[in-house]
Amino acid sequence: MVLILAVTCAVAVGNLYFPQAIVPLIAAGLHTSADSASMVVTATQVGYTAGIFLLVPLGDRLPYRPYLVTLLTLTGLSLLGAGCAPTLPVLVAAGVLVGVTSVAAQIIAPLAARLVAAAHRGAVMGTLLSGSIGGMLLARTFSGTLGEWLGWRAPYLAAGILVLALAAVLARTVPATTSVTAEPPPPPSRERSPALLTEPLRLLRAEPELRRSCVYQASVFAGFSAVWTCLALLLTGPAYGLGGQAVGMLALVGAATMLCTPLAGHLVDRKGPDPVNLVCLLAVLLSAVVLAGGAGGGVPGLTALTLGTLLLDVAMQCGMVANQARVFALRPDARARLNTAYMTCAYLGGSAGSWFGVRVYGRTGWWGVCVLLALLAALPAVASRAGIRTRWAGQWNGPEPQ
Repeated sequence: MVLILAVTCAVAVGNLYFPQAIVPLIAAGLHTSADSASMVVTATQVGYTAGIFLLVPLGDRLPYRPYLVTLLTLTGLSLLGAGCAPTLPVLVAAGVLVGVTSVAAQIIAPLAARLVAAAHRGAVMGTLLSGSIGGMLLARTFSGTLGEWLGWRAPYLAAGILVLALAAVLARTVPATTSVTAEPPPPPSRERSPALLTEPLRLLRAEPELRRSCVYQASVFAGFSAVWTCLALLLTGPAYGLGGQAVGMLALVGAATMLCTPLAGHLVDRKGPDPVNLVCLLAVLLSAVVLAGGAGGGVPGLTALTLGTLLLDVAMQCGMVANQARVFALRPDARARLNTAYMTCAYLGGSAGSWFGVRVYGRTGWWGVCVLLALLAALPAVASRAGIRTRWAGQWNGPEPQ
């Protein structure tokens, strides 16, 4: 079951990242600037954030199999529509729809959290995240390579067909109910949909550990999105003169992250999320220093970009394992809503990072993007170090009783 869910996460998450590698191809194909074409990336992430807020809370109420199949079907149709878009505004609108419906991974995470005992929850989250990372990495390579061969529309059309095929497989293979659970399944929420949608906001106010995880992940994911969105502009620009395929090949280096996230999950199970979070935030700061060496171009610059993006990928994803494990330990009866609050904040940060990163790159170049990454990681790193010294921050099972 975990393997099937991990593959689904990979396919769903890949839809958010493959446009990053083909921004220059979209700009050339639709006769617009790279800055304008990058709005497709931002629009997809904004749509994903909206989908998390609007659709993920329903996972506490609706049967998960038909819900997953419906979401994947809508995603596939949206991708096909994006591949046929005649103009940039139409493509941006289709990108929003792709993002809104690509929330299958966030429906799966709360489900998987109750398939295992709490002592192993971090490891399962790490396995699912490995699937998501695989999808993210392969998506960039897939879109960059296919886009260079057949044009920017081909990745969208191929992804649409793949998602629709996966929806058909899930409809026949995933059981309607979970037959084996490590804890009694909570009853479906009886709250009306409007109440479910506002519940994540109430949880944010009530749960300090949830707020802390949201701040950490939003900051790091903003820097991560800024780097990867601007990386395509750097590699295809005058400093390197490479094609979209180079972005995809560079993304493959991050495959090591798939091995690191399960390890991070085991460390979270043993040590708790705080030490893992702190190490990851410091690693993001170090990645900013390494990535700055990529501004010079040539083989040394490409080496710096390779090592820096690898370190950034590992730090961001391992930090997500720690944060998500912390969040899911708070309220077993409201995991979908907790995940909604957490992932909404994370992807709001990612959307802002993509948009702001392109503007910083246009004004200051690659150096400015690296400084932005360092600033975004510095504040939560300081907060993490200070928080570990307080009584409430060190508690693994939730906030301190009042």
